Amino acid sequence: MTDQKTALVLGATGGIGGEMARALLARGWQVRALNRNPANILKPIPGIEWRLGDAMNQTDVVTAAKGAALIVHGVNPAGYRNWRGLAMPMLENTIAAARATGARIFFPGTVYNFGQETFPLIAEDAPQQPRTRKGAIRVQMEACLRQAAEQGVRTLILRAGDFFGPETTTNSWLSAAMVKPGRRLKYVVYPGQPEVGHAWAYLPDVAETAMRLIERNADLPPFAVFHFDGHWFEHGIDIAEAVRRAAGNPRLPIRRFPWWLVRLASPFVETFREMREMTYLWHQPLRLDNRRLVAFLGEEPHTPTSDAVQASLRGLRCAS
Repeated sequence: MTDQKTALVLGATGGIGGEMARALLARGWQVRALNRNPANILKPIPGIEWRLGDAMNQTDVVTAAKGAALIVHGVNPAGYRNWRGLAMPMLENTIAAARATGARIFFPGTVYNFGQETFPLIAEDAPQQPRTRKGAIRVQMEACLRQAAEQGVRTLILRAGDFFGPETTTNSWLSAAMVKPGRRLKYVVYPGQPEVGHAWAYLPDVAETAMRLIERNADLPPFAVFHFDGHWFEHGIDIAEAVRRAAGNPRLPIRRFPWWLVRLASPFVETFREMREMTYLWHQPLRLDNRRLVAFLGEEPHTPTSDAVQASLRGLRCAS
């Protein structure tokens, strides 16, 4: 990294983008962020330099990235909508900005790249044969970053399971399906098979891990990929149990997610169509192999489950 320690965060009002912005600020970085309406941001993060602009506009991104040593690509289409029309153009703009400035790109990866043939434990170099349209776009995005790295644009990818945390958005299963933000819990919804293992990633831990990797930029290859293990629940239902304990009521009902409604509405609602394609991730155990990460850093940052879930519920205003 350069001595400037300036970063451009795309998607700073979202879950991973916001958490990365906080982690960068805490370490003394200057943080810029793009937004089409900076004056209307409901919960602005103190310390960010907001720039008027759009991640879909290459000139805006390149201009905002001037002097930056890092670009956090934390921007995603909301609610699973129009991934094909939005995700690739935004990434291409980030790559153009990194090429112009020499910055490294940090790209938060997902498990959507992988099909069942790689389950249950997935290494970084496992074959990528996605089963969904969104997964296919994710594979295309990573291929684009790999190609750019061969041309001098350095990238760091950290793949993780389902995000949760105090500042998660509606793109999170916790805040969009399991609980109702802003309301005291009357029940908890669980989307998966109770006995099937599932991987979750606590956003502050993901951001801390990313920062430790970024601080060792000189030791990273041009195209660096790591897997984050996060919070693994051997019995997937255990996260719902943890939620009701954190809410102070271990007897809260745990309800099944209404997949029947998703199937019924999927021909008409794009978000439901994308969700339906993801059902296989809830029916078979999938865990990311973090041995490469641990060998490189010495450990993976990990907040105890009870603390992580309590903080998440407080942040979502579901518990005091």
